[in-house]
Amino acid sequence: MSERASSRNLPTTRSDAPITPSQLREIGLFGALPDDVLEHLCATLKTFRAPPGEAIFREGDPGRELFVVLEGEMEVTKKSRRGRDTRVAIFGPNDAFGEMSIIDMQPRSATVRALGPARLLRVSSEDMDGLYRHDLKAYALIVLNIAREMSRRLRVTDGLLADFTSNLLDEYVGGKRDPK
Repeated sequence: MSERASSRNLPTTRSDAPITPSQLREIGLFGALPDDVLEHLCATLKTFRAPPGEAIFREGDPGRELFVVLEGEMEVTKKSRRGRDTRVAIFGPNDAFGEMSIIDMQPRSATVRALGPARLLRVSSEDMDGLYRHDLKAYALIVLNIAREMSRRLRVTDGLLADFTSNLLDEYVGGKRDPK
């Protein structure tokens, strides 16, 4: 996480209303969880606000948490081999990001920053461990929901890569491909 984001301890602010079970129910990450688990998560998870332009984390940073957008929009950028930042995604309300670090414990693969004022929910690896101890089935459902979302994103990326490769070949080979 950036210096600023990691040093703030991600508190809820007085103007923030606590997250409710009905709000969590609308977020795909928490799909199919029973009410008692949603209430447990409401009591343990923290929300925080990010001002416009603030990096939640930067590519290469260590990470052990994911975030859910409650309000606002987040921009995801990735550095090319030539060092150019390229936008690869935009996330809005109820979208989760940073989940790869919960699964693979590798450095952040991209930079995520707030496009405007944003309110985020933080789910740390410690929160996941607490859920594991509290309700193993709920923990498994969240991990399965993360896997489903990662699979969906991979399918989209595969389609984009296929289109890009096809367009590149058409441009530079000029239709000399075998039309199978």
